[in-house]
Amino acid sequence: MADAKPIQGVLETALYVDDLDAAVRFYRDVLGLTLIAKDARRDAFFRCGPGVLLLFRAEQTLQSDGEIPPHGASGPGHAAFSVPQAELGAWEARLREHGVQIERDHEWFGGMRSLYFRDPAGNCLELTSPGLWEIKD
Repeated sequence: MADAKPIQGVLETALYVDDLDAAVRFYRDVLGLTLIAKDARRDAFFRCGPGVLLLFRAEQTLQSDGEIPPHGASGPGHAAFSVPQAELGAWEARLREHGVQIERDHEWFGGMRSLYFRDPAGNCLELTSPGLWEIKD
């Protein structure tokens, strides 16, 4: 067996959307992510900390483009975004200012907290501190 070094983290996270323009506005204007690239027919890519958030039109990714294998999902997905625990109050206010309904404000063990809400495609999004998983901020 090959002696491979450990995986260092998640480089890309993919979510699937039906209205790419609405999703781009949400992730850019509400969550403040930086748009890297967009193909109006298929996808949009955002910088998200050290990684990238990929938004795909689900029906397009189920078809191979000849280079990337087909992939996709049906139904809402989930992604959790890392924010400092002390900033969750400000994020809650920002989401409300943009008319985003907080679906759940959950307190975890040790006082950690998560805010759950939906994007325009119905994906379940979470804002929480990396301390939830004992990863340092």
